[in-house]
Amino acid sequence: MRVIFLKDVKGKGKKGEVKNVADGYAHNFLLKNNLAKEADQAAISQLAGQKKKQEKEAAQELEDAKALKEKLESLTIELKAKSGEGGRLFGSITTKQVATALEKTHGIKLDKRKMELDDAIRALGYTNVPVKLHQDVTATLKVHVTEEA
Repeated sequence: MRVIFLKDVKGKGKKGEVKNVADGYAHNFLLKNNLAKEADQAAISQLAGQKKKQEKEAAQELEDAKALKEKLESLTIELKAKSGEGGRLFGSITTKQVATALEKTHGIKLDKRKMELDDAIRALGYTNVPVKLHQDVTATLKVHVTEEA
């Protein structure tokens, strides 16, 4: 019996796949537990429509990420911090502070976990912070740390 999987079933198939399975297995387990539905012509065309919609949404998401990359790379975030001799900061600047400053000054809300800073900023000056916006798009945000008066 041909079925379309509605959820991932370990060892049998992933969500959205069309596969042949034993009739008893399909009737007694997959259909009964709403893990799959019978693959008739209407269900297959509906699945194709859903895949097309997902591809369109993914393409739109990629375009949005590219546009945000252009915007982020033209910005410089200004932060002030207390520092000691040699330009070393008392404490450090974290991705949370960078995200908060970005939202306050430019109105761009960005999750701090998207910023791929290996270690917090601990010195005055400019630092480039890589920001992963999409699996294919990574932007570089400039952060300028100046001394607090």
